[in-house]
Amino acid sequence: MAEEIARLSEHLSVWRGHINVGIVRDGEKALLVELGDGSVLAALKGLGIRTVDAVLLSHHHRDLVCGWPLLEKGVRIGAPEAEVPHLAKVDAYWADKKSRWGLIDFHPFRHVLAEPVRVDAAYKDGEAFAWGPAKITMLATPGHTDGSASYIVEVDGLRVAFVGDAIYDEGQVYDLHSMQKGNKFVCDYHGFLGTREALIAGLNRVKDAGPSVLIPSHGNLMREPAKAIGLLAERLDRCYDRYVAISALRHYFPKMFEAYDGRPGHMPIRKGKPAPPCLRHFDTTWMIVSKDKAAFVIDVCNAGTAKRIQQMVEKGDIRWVEAIWITHYHYDHMEGIPDLVKLYNCPVITDSHVAEVVSNPLAWRLTCLSPIQVKVDHPTKNGESWQWREFKMTAYHFPGQTLYHSGLLVEGDGARMLFVGDSYTMAGIDDYCAHNRNWLGPGVGFDYCLELTRRLKPTHIFNEHVDPAFDFTDAEIALMGANLAERERLFGELVPWDHANYGMDEPWCRCFPYEQKARAGEEAAFSVVVTNHSAQARQAAARPVLPAAWRGAVAQAPSAASSAGWTTTSVRPKCDGEIKLTVRVPRDARAGRYVVPVDFRYGAWDLPQFTEAIIAVEG
Repeated sequence: MAEEIARLSEHLSVWRGHINVGIVRDGEKALLVELGDGSVLAALKGLGIRTVDAVLLSHHHRDLVCGWPLLEKGVRIGAPEAEVPHLAKVDAYWADKKSRWGLIDFHPFRHVLAEPVRVDAAYKDGEAFAWGPAKITMLATPGHTDGSASYIVEVDGLRVAFVGDAIYDEGQVYDLHSMQKGNKFVCDYHGFLGTREALIAGLNRVKDAGPSVLIPSHGNLMREPAKAIGLLAERLDRCYDRYVAISALRHYFPKMFEAYDGRPGHMPIRKGKPAPPCLRHFDTTWMIVSKDKAAFVIDVCNAGTAKRIQQMVEKGDIRWVEAIWITHYHYDHMEGIPDLVKLYNCPVITDSHVAEVVSNPLAWRLTCLSPIQVKVDHPTKNGESWQWREFKMTAYHFPGQTLYHSGLLVEGDGARMLFVGDSYTMAGIDDYCAHNRNWLGPGVGFDYCLELTRRLKPTHIFNEHVDPAFDFTDAEIALMGANLAERERLFGELVPWDHANYGMDEPWCRCFPYEQKARAGEEAAFSVVVTNHSAQARQAAARPVLPAAWRGAVAQAPSAASSAGWTTTSVRPKCDGEIKLTVRVPRDARAGRYVVPVDFRYGAWDLPQFTEAIIAVEG
């Protein structure tokens, strides 16, 4: 990304590089608003600035502050009071198991610094102070993060607002997954676009302060603040309406959506229907029972579920458990499987995409992921069929609620039964978590699932959390498909990327394996896996950022690497590509878990410390 200096007045400029950095000047010293990877420091010399006195941060995300080791001693760092723990105490985040496993809360999320930075000043909402020729006021503008703030800078008769990542451009935000946030009804996991009201309320506070320019951390300078904010509010409202119109969450939390009842284009919630007599349902388990009382179990929530199934055998309700099917990797669907396998030595079957995750969870970082490893005896191919007792079974990849999801069509007992895990309820589709990798676009995500459902024509559809069966008419499937197509366009307008999925799909750039063990003196290899959601090929490059304690380590890269440790590749459109990286653990490295951030370039985007891997050094 090209760098330039935009001079707004005698004492105020903006460095426009991979982020925007405000430069307030007082003679040969400067106060910076944001820091980024530190590249701005070299540009200051061209302005005649010799020293940096202070840095203000809008929020804790590491791409805004990862250059702090380049600062000279004595530079004061200030941040919103609520963000300070996520800057100065990041070791606690990385050590907390809740930050790694069973993820359902995303504030903060993994975009914290790998290593802590000292914060000298913690600003409260409305606090004002003078620096050189400028008056600076902090306003709390939560939304992108819980503690995000904006800084109103008044200098040279000019009033501007540095707004962090509250807005990217007129009617746009940098991403949507950062807005995943719960409310009085639900936790973060169920809170799609949950910060939209707080975000707009904060921006309206900024607007009321009367700035002539909005300066985001990522994005373009906006010289008509009211227009920019108004368009964003309008687009967010429209996008949320389209989400609610076919949301499965309406079945679970109807009071949460009462204001949307009866709106045009909103699909009425289907009534349930009785399940066929061959089925049993409890916890997140559906069980198919054959005429001779053999059991085919679909999902096992936990050890208590396994115990309940054992009691059914002991009472003679079923004779034996013959197999287990996993609908998806979420912990509330599979943690009891090892207990049931131990009791009945039954095979575990699932789609190959699900098998990759549950058989090696340490290699992944995903929502609702369990550390419990499950051996899959038979990973199925899409469309693979087999006979079990009097039932014909056909396995499918079913990338609905999550990319790593299966569907199972069971034909028998006079019914065509489609088990969809958590992907549907009678209210619609389960895409209420932007961290689940449910993609928009023709032939992917729920568009693929809906077309498969239309083609399979099930008489009964089953959700693992819902007692009644249900179905969809062709007209309802068409309505949901049209909604998704409209959303692809609307959400695409809301983000600056060339496809909506970059703003929706948080792990589109990720490290694999995410976490691995290594000994001091050994090499650790991992890949940066890139999902190209674009219609054209994209150039991608990556390089590891080594922990400060590994000063003697040298990053190893294939011969294709460019200068300065970058390794590059070309990623085909609508495909995954990978960049292979290797780091050597120093011989004197202490035992512990180390975060290895990865600088990333993607087309014209320069994205410092955009993702990370974990290396656990064994003693």
